[in-house]
Amino acid sequence: MTIYADNAATTKLSDTALQAMLPLMQEHYGNPSSLHHIGQKAKEYVEDCRERIAACINASPGEIYFTSGGSEADNQAIQTAAALGAKKNKKHIISSKFEHHAVLHTLEQLEKQGYEITLLDVYKEGVVRVEDVAAAIREDTALVTIMTANNEIGTLQPIEEIGKLCKEKGVLFHTDAVQAVGHIPVDVKAMNCDLLSVSAHKFHGPKGVGFLYCKKGTALQSLIHGGAQERNKRAGTEYTYGIAGMTAALEEAVTNLDKNAAYVSSLRDIIIDGVADIEKSFVNGDLAHRLPGTVNMCFEGIEGESLLLLLDQNGICASSGSACTSGSLDPSHVLLALGVPVAIAHGSLRISLSEYNTKEEAEFIVKAIHQVVPYLRSISPVWERIQKGEVIE
Repeated sequence: MTIYADNAATTKLSDTALQAMLPLMQEHYGNPSSLHHIGQKAKEYVEDCRERIAACINASPGEIYFTSGGSEADNQAIQTAAALGAKKNKKHIISSKFEHHAVLHTLEQLEKQGYEITLLDVYKEGVVRVEDVAAAIREDTALVTIMTANNEIGTLQPIEEIGKLCKEKGVLFHTDAVQAVGHIPVDVKAMNCDLLSVSAHKFHGPKGVGFLYCKKGTALQSLIHGGAQERNKRAGTEYTYGIAGMTAALEEAVTNLDKNAAYVSSLRDIIIDGVADIEKSFVNGDLAHRLPGTVNMCFEGIEGESLLLLLDQNGICASSGSACTSGSLDPSHVLLALGVPVAIAHGSLRISLSEYNTKEEAEFIVKAIHQVVPYLRSISPVWERIQKGEVIE
C-alpha cells in the first residue's frame, strides 16, 4: 500500500485538470501573442480562464495576473508594495515570523536595501494577533503581508480583520494564500486584500503555474522584462495549458469546497485523535482554526528524518515541514516561532491529506505511527534521558 500524505507540498493532478490541458497542448497550441487564428484561439482560452479564475475569488478579470507559481507571485506582490511605498518615503514592512520563505527571503533582500522589517510573533497557537498588527503599523508602513494559512502547521490567520485594519490605516495588504485557495473560502473583497498569491499545484492543478491577484488601482511592478504579456506586467509566453489546468482544478475545488473540507477534516481528526495517547507528543498550533487536511505533530525523543524514513518503508509519504527546506538540517522556523524547543522541533511530522485519501489510509497512518515512534524511542539515547527526567535543550 502506498499512501500519499504530503498534499501541502504538492497534489496529484486531477483528471479534470488534465482533460482541460490536452486541447491546449495538442490542438490550440499557438502563441497567444501571434496574430494568426491559431494564436488568437489560444488567447481566447487564456482570457476565458482569467474570467473564470476571477469569479472563483470574487475578483475582476483585469485583477488577475498569471505567474509561474506562488513564489513568483509573493515576490512580485511584496516588491510592488515596497516600490510604491518608497515613492512616498514609506519603507517599513510588517509580516510574521512563520511566513513561507518566499516571503521571508524577499523581505531579507529588501532589508539590505534599507527597508525596516517587523516580524510579528505567532505565539503557541500559531496565529497572528490583530492587535499586534495594529500596534506595529506606523506612518511609514508600506505593507502588511500575512499568510492566509500556514504551510507547515495549517493554522488559519484572521485575514479579514487584518485586511480591514490595513484598509482603515491606508496600508497595502498582501496575503500568501497558496495553502488556502481551493481548500477554504477565499473572497478577496471580504478579505480586504490588495494583493493575493496562488499556486495551482496545491489544489490538484499543474506545477509551474499560479496567479497574483492585484486590486484595481494598485500599480503592479514588473519582475520579468522582455515582452508585453500580462498587460506589460509579466513578460514571457503564456503557459497556456498550465493556465487551463489551473482554472479547471480551481473551479472543481471551489464547487466541492464544503463537501471536501468536511470529508478531509474527518480524516485529519482520525489521525489527531488516534495518536493522542502517545506520551510526550502534541499537535502544533490551534486545533480549531486550521486547514481541513493539515496536522503537524511533535514526538519527543526522536528525529523527524528517521520517522519519515520508517513511515516511507511502510508506504506512507509524509514530511517534517516545508518541501522548500527539506534539504536543511535546521529545525523548522515555523515551529521555533511557536516556541517549540529545538530538540523537540527536530521530531516533527506533517501529515497533509486531500479528498483522494481514505478512512482506511488515515487509520493505517495511525497504526504505523504507533509502531514507529516506540521503536525509534527504544534506540534513542535522548529518549532515555527524557525518561530519567532530564531537560533536553
